[in-house]
Parts: sequence; structure tokens; C-alpha cells
Amino acid sequence: QVQLVESGGGLVQAGDSLRLSCAASGRTLSNYAVGWFRQAPGKEREFVAAISWSGASTDYAGSVKGRFTISRYNAQNTVYLQMNSLKPEDTSVYYCAAALIRSGSTSWYDYNYWGQGTQVTVSS
Repeated sequence: QVQLVESGGGLVQAGDSLRLSCAASGRTLSNYAVGWFRQAPGKEREFVAAISWSGASTDYAGSVKGRFTISRYNAQNTVYLQMNSLKPEDTSVYYCAAALIRSGSTSWYDYNYWGQGTQVTVSS
């Protein structure tokens, strides 16, 4: 079992930055690809970014490419999502998820473990 805890969300203004953290416990995160997803009220869960187990490969949704950066520090059992130039449409609950696969996946159903989510609100 892997337990994931997200942190770093908050209320910011458009153009600001936030860094989300996803801390794992229970097992080493280095064996897992990790993804970030988000879900706004009344909307479907949406892929944001993913990183392979080694960190060598990343993938981003088109809406965040160039603004968000996913990274991982396996020695700290933590994955980060650096979010720059935030927009009101980025407002959502952000979830990290771990999958026992090498490469990250854009599909939420490939992920085995999920955190509880952290709220990000961007005001205009």
C-alpha cells in the first residue's frame, strides 16, 4: 500500500505561482509513475501532468504545458508540481496518484493509489 498526501494548495491571484507536493509513505515511490489530476465541481477528472518512475520522462496536458512542471525526488519520496502563471481556469482540487508502471499515464484508471486532494483557487 502507498499512502499519498498532497499539500501546497491555496488561494492565489491570476499570474501567481504555487508548488504542490505529493508525499508518499508506506512504500518507496521510486517504483511508481506519478500523475497529477484535477477536478472542478461539476466537471470530470482531468489529467494535468505525469512523470515516469525514474523521472526521465514527463507528460503534460496541453492547457498547462509551458506553465506547470512536474518533478520528483525519490530520496525524499516526494513528487512536486510547480505551477506558474496561474489562471482562474486552473481552479480545482488537485490530486496526485501513483501507478505501478514505468511511464506515466494520462488515464486516471491506470493509477492504483490516490491522495485526498488539495484545493487550488485562482482569483482573477
